[in-house]
Amino acid sequence: MRPNPPRTPDGRYLVVRGRLWRATDPSLGPAEAARLKSDLGKARADVRAARRAGDAEALAEAGRRVDAAKVGLGERGPVWWDDDAPDLNRHLAKNTPYRAWWRKLEAERSGRG
Repeated sequence: MRPNPPRTPDGRYLVVRGRLWRATDPSLGPAEAARLKSDLGKARADVRAARRAGDAEALAEAGRRVDAAKVGLGERGPVWWDDDAPDLNRHLAKNTPYRAWWRKLEAERSGRG
């Protein structure tokens, strides 16, 4: 089992292989978040099945469902925070305002911290 990826101090992003990925909107209720995550899992499974089958139409539909679930979770689309901070989704953490935090975390993980 993989450990959970680190989250930025403000909770807006997960960091995977050094890259920021927008986290789920924390204002979603547990039931709504669980439903959307279930929808996302099912849509991703349908993407895999459509790819295996070579079904372009089913692939497009499953992709739309993935996108809808991710927008609902706040991981795509308009940002869920309201302080006018930019969306740094997919940026390398080392190239963002999280740089110092990320370097410290990497140093701690490698035993240099």
